[in-house]
Amino acid sequence: MSKLEANRWFTEISDRDGSAFSLRINKKLDEVQSPFQKVEMYETTDFGNLMIIDGCTMVSTRENFFYHEMMSHPALFAHPAPKNVVIIGGGDCGTLREVLKHPDVESVTQIDIDEVVTQMSLKYFPELCASNDDPRATVMFDDGIKYMRDAAASSIDIIIVDGTDPVGPGEGLFNHAFYTSCLNALREGGILIQQSESPLMHMPLLKDMRRAMKDVGFSDLQTLPFPQPIYPSGIWSATLARKGSEFAGFREQDVDNAEFATEYYNSGIHKGALATPNFMRRAFDSE
Repeated sequence: MSKLEANRWFTEISDRDGSAFSLRINKKLDEVQSPFQKVEMYETTDFGNLMIIDGCTMVSTRENFFYHEMMSHPALFAHPAPKNVVIIGGGDCGTLREVLKHPDVESVTQIDIDEVVTQMSLKYFPELCASNDDPRATVMFDDGIKYMRDAAASSIDIIIVDGTDPVGPGEGLFNHAFYTSCLNALREGGILIQQSESPLMHMPLLKDMRRAMKDVGFSDLQTLPFPQPIYPSGIWSATLARKGSEFAGFREQDVDNAEFATEYYNSGIHKGALATPNFMRRAFDSE
């Protein structure tokens, strides 16, 4: 639920969490009702442009690097040699841009069900779409659940599920059937990474996700918390699931020697995110 106050504050009210978040607005830039969801764009006073989907804050100019970097680099550097990457969702294209910073990645296919999100991003977040024309990239607008169900067995190194909350178009990305499709499509040692909501506000959902990933046969999990200023509670997470073997650290030297720039992610951040906070550890111990 959202509300644009008379004094020009956009407020997202989260009834399920008993919380609200506001950003001060200069003006509304755009609004499109797609076949799937309503996408709105605002110009804020301090966070740049802001994308709202069905009343929920999604992306702003100022802070999107936290999310996009943590949805891409930890999984890519945890894999010994990722070549083929699939992104389910990710319509704003920021995660795609981060993945394509890795020169050894040979192909990235992004499948988002709603073309309107990418059209809005091209118009209002062109910096996030800077790599859309990279020859290694394929940007599709289709059903990501069906795409994974039809994917060839053992054909993908990394699957990134950059979707919305488990409602509406994103609902089918959080269940056993989808995780089974992902497991089958990954090569041995492949990694699935999925945004896994706020560990503070949404622990039951996070635990259900982790349990489902284990149930279908993923061998090891890591849930990495990170800041996300415009989402409920300000803390978010990404959960990595590995096929066929346990996680064995990450390519720390390659992170330190990377020739591309990041705003948040580095080897220290990666190591710190692996130090699971006690409240999360206690919750996971009961799985």
